Amino acid sequence: MFNQVNGWSSRALAALRIVAGLLFLAHGVIKVFGFPAGAEPGQQELLSLFGVGGVIELITGLLLILGLFTRPAAFIASGQMAVAYWMFHFPSSPYPAVNGGDAAILYCFIFLYIFTAGPGAWSIDNRTTKRF
Repeated sequence: MFNQVNGWSSRALAALRIVAGLLFLAHGVIKVFGFPAGAEPGQQELLSLFGVGGVIELITGLLLILGLFTRPAAFIASGQMAVAYWMFHFPSSPYPAVNGGDAAILYCFIFLYIFTAGPGAWSIDNRTTKRF
């Protein structure tokens, strides 16, 4: 029974990577392109702190979806979310439920997990790795 469950681990990891990448990409699209209209924080100047964050979210989100350069992309995304939490959320309150930093914490640790675990199934990284 456990062997059947373990066979799904790589696919579950890939699903987590793809969904987290899609959500991260969506945050980048808001900051870089202002889409969808009315979404917060809206389009940002590219050379602002939020603009650079949006570019990072776009690039790492896309790389994570594809499973391309997965570990470096996840490491950068995890670091960005750690910085975002400590720089923007924590100063208003030490409690994530109060300061709105729940998502930043979850993203940080999901990306940290993907960095350590690898891309899972359905990734370009797995197709480009030589197998012996």
